[in-house]
Order: sequence, then structure tokens, then C-alpha cells
Amino acid sequence: MITSIDQLDLDKTYSYADYLTWKFQERLELIKGKISKMSPAPNTFHQKVAANLHGIMYTNFKKHSCNLFFAPFDVRLLDKKKSTEDKDIYTVVQPDLCVVCDEKKLDEKGAIGAPDLVIEILSPGNSKKEMKYKYDLYEEAKVLEYWIVNPADRTIFIFILKEDKFVGQHPLIEEDIINSPLFPELDFVLEDIFR
Repeated sequence: MITSIDQLDLDKTYSYADYLTWKFQERLELIKGKISKMSPAPNTFHQKVAANLHGIMYTNFKKHSCNLFFAPFDVRLLDKKKSTEDKDIYTVVQPDLCVVCDEKKLDEKGAIGAPDLVIEILSPGNSKKEMKYKYDLYEEAKVLEYWIVNPADRTIFIFILKEDKFVGQHPLIEEDIINSPLFPELDFVLEDIFR
């Protein structure tokens, strides 16, 4: 039984089936079978931004047929084989917030397949992972809309999937009004999340 992350070989490739057997407290993600340790507990401002954003999102989605989730919530992204067997899944992420509209993508373990909307909030320890690796993962998995929230700069970058590639919108700053292309009813002033 694996009870400590120190028992794992960080060079080995693991599946979701392996991930389910681990019995330790540290949070981690699997990125194409490789262990990716999650940042330590986010700082206070990150938590405030996440709470404010969740509140706004909850208000909008409580009347919606789509489902809103926040971390920790396992999202299993499928590879090109599209197999949903635990032993064939090599990417498991825990986005800060995500929206899933297709009920068939939900089970007791979380989501299986690409959410419609993924929101990641940058922290000092995760910026590279969110900006590069997860961008590529979410694009490959065909997430329809991806937001990167940068609390330090009080900005949001929105990417929309068009013809299987992310297309970035104009960066949004604190006084801008966000308008989600995928969910037009979701509009708010950015300063509401950065208070």
C-alpha cells in the first residue's frame, strides 16, 4: 500500500487506476502519466479570488443545466484512444473551477472527459504548469473555454476552442467586464473577483 508520496518513483508512468490506490494526504495531478505535485496551500489572496469567483459562478449556474465544481475535484482527461477504463487514463487534473454540461461526463469519482469551461488561478508555484502544460492538455482534450486568472496582475486570459486550437481573446484587466463566449449570461466586472 502506498501511504507516502516518497514511495512513488517520480520517473515512472502511472494511470488513474494507480492513483486511486494511493493513501496519502498530499494533493497531486497526473499529467500524461507523470506525477505533478500541486503547489502548497494557496495564499490568502488566491483563496479570496477563488471564493469570489466561485460565488459569482454559483449565482449564475444555480439556475443552469450545467454543473459547477471546484477543487479538489478530479477531472480525468482522455487520450486519443478515448478509453474510459481507469487503467487507460493517464491525465487527472484538479482545476480551481470547472463547468460540465454533459451529465454523462460525471460519475462518483468526478468528471471523465473535457469540461466545457475550465478556470485555473495562478499561484507563485504553479504559473509555468498552468500557462504551458495545462494549456496544451486542455486544448488537446477539447475544453471549449479556458480561463487563466492572474491575481498578482489582476488579469484574466480567456481562450476559446476553434477548429481544435485555442484562440486567445484580448486580455482583461480589473475594470473590464468579462463576457464568456460560451456562457453569454456570465458577465461581471473583474474587480468583483479581485476585491
